[in-house]
Amino acid sequence: MKNFQNIALGLFVCSMAMLISLLFLDRYQLNENAISASFDDRYSSYLDFDDMENRVYDNKFNFVADLNASINLSNERIADHNNQANNETQLNALRAGSLVTLVKHSNTGFVSDNNVMLLWVIFSLGLGAALAYILPKFLLKPGIKNDHIYHSKNKARGWIGYSIGGLLIIFYVILYWFPEYMTEWLILVDPISLSISGNEASQWFFYGLLYTLAILVMGVRMFAKYQHSKYHQVRTASVMFFQTAFAFTIPEILVRLQQPYFNFMNIWPLNYDFFFDYKLSEFISSGSLGIFMLFWGILLILVAVPLFSYFYGKRWYCSWICGCGGLAETLGDPYRQLSDKSLGAWKVERWMIHSVLVLAVVMTAGVLYTFFTGSATLLFIDTYYLRYLYGFFIGAAFAGVVGVGFYPMMGNRVWCRFGCPLAAYIGIIQRFKSRFRITTNGGQCISCGNCSTYCEMGIDVRWYAQRGQNIVRASCVGCGVCSSVCPRGVLKLENKSEKGRFNEAILIGHDNISLGKQDV
Repeated sequence: MKNFQNIALGLFVCSMAMLISLLFLDRYQLNENAISASFDDRYSSYLDFDDMENRVYDNKFNFVADLNASINLSNERIADHNNQANNETQLNALRAGSLVTLVKHSNTGFVSDNNVMLLWVIFSLGLGAALAYILPKFLLKPGIKNDHIYHSKNKARGWIGYSIGGLLIIFYVILYWFPEYMTEWLILVDPISLSISGNEASQWFFYGLLYTLAILVMGVRMFAKYQHSKYHQVRTASVMFFQTAFAFTIPEILVRLQQPYFNFMNIWPLNYDFFFDYKLSEFISSGSLGIFMLFWGILLILVAVPLFSYFYGKRWYCSWICGCGGLAETLGDPYRQLSDKSLGAWKVERWMIHSVLVLAVVMTAGVLYTFFTGSATLLFIDTYYLRYLYGFFIGAAFAGVVGVGFYPMMGNRVWCRFGCPLAAYIGIIQRFKSRFRITTNGGQCISCGNCSTYCEMGIDVRWYAQRGQNIVRASCVGCGVCSSVCPRGVLKLENKSEKGRFNEAILIGHDNISLGKQDV
């Protein structure tokens, strides 16, 4: 079985190498179709691509550099015409969304001519190899084993872990800030995008497709790992379903029906652009369905989150629905033991996640103020610049680059633990007004430490279990793995009356904190 899995792993690596190699196989030639597909007719008189037309580029870096130079020159013409040479908006009038389309429609060569064949070969090989590696795990004896996981931190953070983390970081940097360098991948998945939404693939479609496939394939791995637990199997099936249906497929179908792109399970402030002016205008102008989407989102924020969090804590969303949590629980599962359980990390966590929540509220208040008043300045703050900063540092750098790229370095719930504003919002409810808690039977705890090791949120569960303390923490996502790995059945997830959530505190010398009554 080991040899079979090694062969499957080798084939999977080959498929990834093939996917990466596509980025270097095409040539680039600017043409009228590419220009007309990328820019509005109102800008046609300002465009200056004369030096590039009919020239074939073998190197994408040179092609993009020349495109940027020509676009900058065209932008300067627009700014001069409007007497606003120093206006940043005018200087970038042609840049937003145009460069990716321009490069993509200029692609010519092997990938462009054989995208359907390459799609089938690479995806079939990659998915087949991944499943071939995972399926033999169903033959193992059910149950999660420690397998000296305490000593695996250096192994998980070794050259393989750091290499995977590095590749993920590079991918997210390209995705968010340099998508013009991944146009071959967009051409590769064009057939899938056209069949679902009727539109060509953007970088976000490609990302959503990879994201969904990662959750589905690694979800199969979780089924093998959790053969002994129906709860975890249902929970895994839930995140697989919500990611595939609500986060990926339904929004694309809505676009095909000429309706706003909308994920019905993505909730503000995680969905931080929900109240942006262009989104509100899109909802309002889309008729009854758009208005329904607007009220649905507000209903989730004001009613569903408090209500479900009262009855079920954070687990109803963070462990059963959320796409971020779904990726962390599946793709990130091999790194869950790397979460820092120290008191210092817990203190940093509280400050960071609640600061992001405050920033999200302030940013949204500024956005709404601008939408209703038309003024872009609130208390001397440029609301557009504020939302740009939030999107850059939180929405992209933190949630993407750090949140996923740091899986092999800091564990699989970096974003959920330190940055997610929705997790902070639900966590406050869970901590102070919820029926959910994890009960402990300290008399049976043998201090094996499995529970703490497997806690992806960095909670020292054993500390509670040794003292018979119920676990009521704002950060707990209620995944239930600590209960599953306990050899004595000490831990149990419960949704009961609020009374008795907190045990009588046992004060000890841990920074003079009673963990039974810890703050959020």
